[in-house]
Amino acid sequence: MSDVMSSNEKVHNLVIVGSGPAGYTAAIYAARAQLEPIIYEGSVTAGGALMNTTEVENFPGFTDGVMGPDLMDSMRKQAARFGAQLITDDIVEMDLKSPIKVLKDGSDNVIRAKAVILATGSAYKEIGLENEKRLSGRGVSWCATCDGFFFRDQTIAVVGGGDSAMEEASFLTKFASKVVLIHRRSEFRASKIMVERVLANPKIEVLWNTEVTDVLGEAKVEALQLRDTVTGSESKRDFTGLFVAIGHIPRSELIVGQIDLDNEGYVKAEGRSTRTNLSGVFACGDLVDHTYRQAITAAGSGCQAALDAEKFLSH
Repeated sequence: MSDVMSSNEKVHNLVIVGSGPAGYTAAIYAARAQLEPIIYEGSVTAGGALMNTTEVENFPGFTDGVMGPDLMDSMRKQAARFGAQLITDDIVEMDLKSPIKVLKDGSDNVIRAKAVILATGSAYKEIGLENEKRLSGRGVSWCATCDGFFFRDQTIAVVGGGDSAMEEASFLTKFASKVVLIHRRSEFRASKIMVERVLANPKIEVLWNTEVTDVLGEAKVEALQLRDTVTGSESKRDFTGLFVAIGHIPRSELIVGQIDLDNEGYVKAEGRSTRTNLSGVFACGDLVDHTYRQAITAAGSGCQAALDAEKFLSH
């Protein structure tokens, strides 16, 4: 890729790949440090996962809550205020191994930089149903801590069989009158203690050997079409909410073979820093976070990445 570069092409200090709380916070800190960062927000995913949420009530500083898109817009404007260059496009190719990093965007522009911050995030795994996507934010959710409050005294379903599904189901019993945990197998893959906690909860019902084949409802979720994975029989059951908890996929496909990743595809950072195995390349947000995946923790790691990058560039 670098062969297409001319010898006098400008080398930027820092390029941030991805937005959301991590990318925008990194841009704010880097811009205030006079690093003149370029942030590639993404052509479709600009703002990250919070663009698909409604009210965010647990981000510090907002007494009455804030809408996810409004929070991201404020962060974006704050980054721009301090001089970050915001580009609503995707990075489609990266060569990060050399001292000068070479990136190519979706418009075939080639950018060179001394340092790169990766903030591409992770995606919730989806069941893969057309109506699941259509009713996203209207009864279908991938985040109990984000949206559980809106299902107070309702009957809702959780799909999954791992620890995250157990955690979601247990958390949702704080709000819902009943939580039905739907799993396509006859036993959970979650840890024993999590399973015991779920099975002992009187507000949780388990549907074994069951999968969701359709999400029903016009303006919002009204029911689920279910299929027995053993007999193949179909049934319909009324629900006002569906929480999908079948895991996450880190958006690390562009850096496979360059950046050290763990077995699940998340970037390995050095200790408590955001440094990767490649000099001048830093990673933050959900791309490195198996555990928390909250807006506030992503923002915190974006701050760390910018400070790590600033220290690297000063040397």
